[in-house]
Amino acid sequence: MSSVDLWPIGNCQVSALVDRAGQFVWGCVPRIDGDPVFSSLLGGETPEAGFWAIEIEDSVQVEQHYVRNTPILVSRHTDATGNAIDVIDFCPRFERQGRSYRPVSYARIVRPVTGSPRIRVRLRPTCGWGGSCGEQTGGSNHIRFLMPGMALRLTTTAPVGMVEEERAFRVERPLHFFLGPDEGFAGDLAATLDTMLADTTRYWQEWVRGLAIPLEWQDVVIRSAITLKLCQHEETGAIVAAMTTSIPEHAGSQRNWDYRYCWVRDAYYTVQALNRLGALDVLESYLGYLRNIVDDAAGGHIQPLYGVLGEARLEERIEPALAGYRGMGPVRVGNQAYEQIQHDAYGQIVLCAVHAFFDTRLFRMAGLEDFESLERVGERAWLNYDAPDAGLWELRTRKSVHTYSSAMCWAACDRLANAALALGLTDRATFWQERADTIRARIETAAWRPETKRMSATFAGDDLDASVLQLLDLRFLSPDDPRFLDTLTAVEAGLRRGSFMLRYAIEDDFGLPETAFNVCTFWLIEALHFTGRSADARALFEEMLARRTAAGLLSEDIEPETGELWGNYPQTYSLVGMINCAVLLSKPWSAIR
Repeated sequence: MSSVDLWPIGNCQVSALVDRAGQFVWGCVPRIDGDPVFSSLLGGETPEAGFWAIEIEDSVQVEQHYVRNTPILVSRHTDATGNAIDVIDFCPRFERQGRSYRPVSYARIVRPVTGSPRIRVRLRPTCGWGGSCGEQTGGSNHIRFLMPGMALRLTTTAPVGMVEEERAFRVERPLHFFLGPDEGFAGDLAATLDTMLADTTRYWQEWVRGLAIPLEWQDVVIRSAITLKLCQHEETGAIVAAMTTSIPEHAGSQRNWDYRYCWVRDAYYTVQALNRLGALDVLESYLGYLRNIVDDAAGGHIQPLYGVLGEARLEERIEPALAGYRGMGPVRVGNQAYEQIQHDAYGQIVLCAVHAFFDTRLFRMAGLEDFESLERVGERAWLNYDAPDAGLWELRTRKSVHTYSSAMCWAACDRLANAALALGLTDRATFWQERADTIRARIETAAWRPETKRMSATFAGDDLDASVLQLLDLRFLSPDDPRFLDTLTAVEAGLRRGSFMLRYAIEDDFGLPETAFNVCTFWLIEALHFTGRSADARALFEEMLARRTAAGLLSEDIEPETGELWGNYPQTYSLVGMINCAVLLSKPWSAIR
């Protein structure tokens, strides 16, 4: 595998990544941050386990596509003589008996297409981060895999003995496979899975039908929106930054991080993008998650990230049994950034939550009690707006007063003033606006560098950083402000590498960065558009779209020279960037008249 080129499937409880050969190579149970039952993505160059392959003998080609407006994947396998099968992969997801049915389960349906194809099924799960799953037992139509804490059962209409022994056999009728909890499968397996497929298709297509998408780049926006929804753990509302862990930022970099947790920052950008499309279900679920986080903090420190069940401790460790992506370890589980101080989190909580004071479509609009709870978050922003932190790039060995973090604290106070006005609390609105004005004055004085004509990334230095472009999105600076225009010129000159943007170009904890950070390029595209360079913005956007995987997605990083994708995948920041830029740059729907 020369780059991160995988197809996600999922149901907002579990997910899997399918490679270009049609193999499940990554998937965790019982939820997205669990133990990978499919771990071969991180098993080195030639993994012996951690995958689920359904292969046609003498394969010469695998063609893949999603069922329209769904995360249901169809892989057509063709052999040397023209025999072909379709393998349909999905995680069931639909409404049943008034509840959302999204089990810890994977479904695969094999359909013969032409000729007399022969297939081999190899299901080799792993347990304990690349280890053996221990005992395996079978029955007349199932195989049980006994795992620590749970057991999985493969129920199938295929010949079980052939599957157990990985022997090739002819496909003369559709075959059905259901890997899920160790329970007897009630009813007819084939008929039930066919119904599940139809119901899952209907669910996703109806969800997409409710999106307010732009005229141009509809396929980009729809695929990004579906994948962002897959990154939400619906039970709690948490939104993870990516589905994977430990895919390095570049070859041999050691910058291998576990992104299967809910960063307050990443989730803010996700709901912001989906709000623009009208996907209120994701916002409402996430607001419930946020309210629990704020309650647990009791007015105290907010961490940069939490587990999908709201866990505060995410201790980082290395799992030695897995060699890593293409052999480039280490494989990390947990993320020590949970211990960091990152003051921008206060702004991102308020920016998400304040939506509920204005949007009358929500089932639960925010009221006085919610405002008072958010004021405790605002107090933390006020106390820390000019205090050093690790910054949004989570530097591990040094702290500074970061302009981005301070601007987010300003946004917390500014938006609290707006919420107070919505509730008729004029005294509180004045109180919070005065605080916002104080923070603004401090940032304008401490971050602006008249000598180099740019906003510095830190109060104490004169640092170039793509994050200062977000002063535009936050409405801290306007696109015609000479300070923003000068800053844009400086950032583009110092950080742009061809068509791609670096986060920064100075040494950090691991040396000089070698790959560009995809969301920073999208921030640049937005800034170009708002400052009157729309043609440049469109050209750069098309260049980024050309770098997508076959599934239409992006990872976190890209190598400027080769265009190779690196970093965890699919990455919410990058998907957000595609949605925001498509909405911003698209012609209006009235253009078709």
